Amino acid sequence: MNTNTSRREFLGASGAAVAAGANDTINLGLIGCGARARGVLIPGFLKLPGTRFVAVCDLNANHLAEGRKRAGGEQVAAHHDYRKLLEDKNVDAVVIATNAQWHVLPAIAACQAGKDVYLEKPVGNSIGEGRFAIAAARKYNRIVQIGTQQRSQEHYRKAVELIRSGKLGDISEVQVWDYENQTPGPGSPPDCDPPPELDWDLYVGPAPRRAYNPNIYYNYGYDWFKVSGAGHQVAWGVHHFDIVLWAMGVDWPKAATAMGGHYAFQTNWDWPNTFSATLEFGPGPVARNGFLLQYTMRVGCKREVRSHGKCFLGSQASMLLDRAGYSIVAEPRKGTRPAPAGNLINPEEEVAASRDEPRAFEVFLENLRQRKQPSANLETGHHASNAGHLMNISWQAGRTIRWDGEKEQVVGDAQANALVMKPYRAPWKLAV
Repeated sequence: MNTNTSRREFLGASGAAVAAGANDTINLGLIGCGARARGVLIPGFLKLPGTRFVAVCDLNANHLAEGRKRAGGEQVAAHHDYRKLLEDKNVDAVVIATNAQWHVLPAIAACQAGKDVYLEKPVGNSIGEGRFAIAAARKYNRIVQIGTQQRSQEHYRKAVELIRSGKLGDISEVQVWDYENQTPGPGSPPDCDPPPELDWDLYVGPAPRRAYNPNIYYNYGYDWFKVSGAGHQVAWGVHHFDIVLWAMGVDWPKAATAMGGHYAFQTNWDWPNTFSATLEFGPGPVARNGFLLQYTMRVGCKREVRSHGKCFLGSQASMLLDRAGYSIVAEPRKGTRPAPAGNLINPEEEVAASRDEPRAFEVFLENLRQRKQPSANLETGHHASNAGHLMNISWQAGRTIRWDGEKEQVVGDAQANALVMKPYRAPWKLAV
């Protein structure tokens, strides 16, 4: 590589030019120093050669100090506002690990600043936001990888290949579940003043203004309040839905229906703690007549050993799939039902997962060096996020909704369609 070529020029070069300098160090900036960033993202990236953190950002002074310490100490720049971090010319790419209301705006700003992005899921806190992020990545020719890390794991790839091969037969239903036991729950503490280390107004950001409540921020409740999340059906569901859409060869459902409530325990969460929803899909490569996705979530009883998973139910066999691996069980043949056209290699098979969860971080760096868009890209992440958001729209509307995936509109229901895009609080606005 020419010694007069800057790192920025190197990282923006074509794939052919990059090959000569594949060992160049990539300087990362971290936006959001919460628990996941400190416990997973920082150590995950620092274990990989050719990368380092040069800047971190958080609107919580305590999290900022701890994040800076874990990212490298005093040599790492620390910022209160992500916009200041994005002004840093030393930052080549950013890792966005904020809560959902702060996913899209920093992602757009990073693209505008010429930086690539590793964006934690979901893509946005509403369906409408996602298209702005996609447009920004395209306009500024940036690489954006979504933190749906299962896409980078080997046993998920093998499972998807098996499903798409047709060896399970025609799939008419996919069951998805998220079960935990958080009993007795966090209760319903009153609103109060925010702690001194937290810039609450900036935390709320583009979401509608609301008072601080301990359950939103310090009691791990951010997924359960509309200001910062959309329930497990989005926060956890996006991982499952991403694999289901990938395996089934579809992008969106044509209808959604949902119900739920605070049945596990009483709390002040905005979203239900017990929830059930159905998505109806049209025909696809392994579902000639369409299929149903059944989703259930509860946080009052775990019961299942495999408490976060999915099961593909086919006419010839079923596959149970989660982060521990997958198992296939053949469907019993009855009467004169013909044998399948392509018998399973092993009709009762179990495949354990490799411990390759950090592979997603390696893939991100490989994509940067090769200037290649990842499999876990903004489009796939957007569609996977939307599945849970559609369930929530149905739940809020109190009725089944019909969905036009091409136009991303609820059909014939103006009230429900208004929930596709959450209002942005001034002065924040979406612009590409």
